Amino acid sequence: MKKDDLLQVQIEDIGSDGQGIGKVDGMTLFVKDTIIGDLVEAKVMKMKKTYGFARLMKVLQPSPYRVTPKCPVAKQCGGCQIQEMDYAEQLAFKENKVKNNLMRIGGFAEKEIPMEPVVGMDDPWRYRNKAQFPIGRDKNGNIVAGFYAGRTHSIISNRNCYLGVEENREILDIVIAHMEQYDIDPYDEVTGKGLMRHVLIRYGFTTKEIMVCLVCNGAQIPYTEVLCETLSHVPGMTSISLNINREKTNVILGNKVKTLWGQSYIEDYIGNVKYQISPLSFFQVNPVQTEKLYSLALEYADLKGEETVWDLYCGIGTISLFLAQKAKQVYGVEIIPQAIDDARNNARINGITNAEFYVGKSEEILPQKYRDEGAFADVIVVDPPRKGCDEALLSTILQIAPKRVVYVSCDSATLARDLKFLCSQGYKLERCRAVDQFPMSVHVETVVLLSQQKPDDTIEIDLDLDELDATSAETKATYQEIKDYVLKEFGLKVSNLYISQIKRKCGIEVGENYNLPKTENPKVPQCPKEKEDAIKAALKYFAMI
Repeated sequence: MKKDDLLQVQIEDIGSDGQGIGKVDGMTLFVKDTIIGDLVEAKVMKMKKTYGFARLMKVLQPSPYRVTPKCPVAKQCGGCQIQEMDYAEQLAFKENKVKNNLMRIGGFAEKEIPMEPVVGMDDPWRYRNKAQFPIGRDKNGNIVAGFYAGRTHSIISNRNCYLGVEENREILDIVIAHMEQYDIDPYDEVTGKGLMRHVLIRYGFTTKEIMVCLVCNGAQIPYTEVLCETLSHVPGMTSISLNINREKTNVILGNKVKTLWGQSYIEDYIGNVKYQISPLSFFQVNPVQTEKLYSLALEYADLKGEETVWDLYCGIGTISLFLAQKAKQVYGVEIIPQAIDDARNNARINGITNAEFYVGKSEEILPQKYRDEGAFADVIVVDPPRKGCDEALLSTILQIAPKRVVYVSCDSATLARDLKFLCSQGYKLERCRAVDQFPMSVHVETVVLLSQQKPDDTIEIDLDLDELDATSAETKATYQEIKDYVLKEFGLKVSNLYISQIKRKCGIEVGENYNLPKTENPKVPQCPKEKEDAIKAALKYFAMI
């Protein structure tokens, strides 16, 4: 097999970039614009040792799941990789993608994966509450707005994306008409010249409020008042701002925002929680599915009102505030200072007083709070970026040993890797469900529940009357009384195993069979220093030492 060969390829799967995957003579080929079930003729463009890339020449036999795309530029645009696949089959593909990653990367047997039915959309169109349109010129010199073609910075003209709200087209028409009337040049990435770079539009699905943020290579727009006056007549217009980005970069937004008209933010809801959203705020782009996703996370957390919860990678507090309605106390951690400012403000406007937020890396803040302040959690929720959780954070979760861990993931590959680590150290995968946040794309969110397998549950022991350890000292306090004292005074949960370890250290006799494993060289958890100190304090309180 070599470059320019014409081959027949049966497409069996879809890759992470949306390319169809097939095999010919044991060699894997990636073919763009194909879907599962297609039989195609493809031309080999590039070959590696064990795989290659080919261009679709023609569909010889279309997949039974192939449909006509709604968008006329779906193939050229990089946003919708699988719009030509029937939506029901998209959902099946995404559920299988999660399951396969858990098996292949996580090492779980299929029967060990408690997959629940994928959560799809009733209407998988017009679901995005945010769109960022680059502005440029086409080959004829006309000003265009749209989206970049896949893996390029070539703009595909499209003011009417079917994933975005219909109001986007009217707003883009107004902005481009203003640019044409007053000879305002779009930004040129090659030369670094030109003014208008992007138009960012946000829409409140519940409030119907609209925000327009004009991203510019300069501090002002000619005839700003005229543009704002025209935009202000769009029903729902609430906020118009200017974002200054003079950097020669592909990062869309700069750090400086000036309000040109109206408020500096819009408001919207997820469930019954209100959020203020600024141009720089992170906010889930599919509010309909986000409510389903967070409701699942809340269900998995199984809060009764007395729990302490840590929400790691909390963003602007979207999940934290959901959890705070059912928990005793929630602590959120996020690295972006403005996101934490937004989280605190969102807690304030909702009257939520049992949520506290910290700025910093989750993999640094939680270990530090655990080490220095004895932080504990009944439930830990993580919603990390695509790279997943840092191993230092996972290790701290194991030390804190919450009853439940709820993991919300935007990448099932890194999710599988992290679950493999946690489940090899005493946790069990209890529930798993995919949620389709991004119809027409290959991306999928997943929420899983892990439950703690306590040391007493996993270490083999001989039950004997000696286990009761009926020494004179023991009659002063039972194991349960020691646990209750440590929890009340230090906010820490300790196991019988840890108590027996510290009693031995302090010279208190315990039954020779107490918590001793039958197997040789067992992996027995050792009591952390802060829990050791707390147990010793309890032993002193009960006059046992």
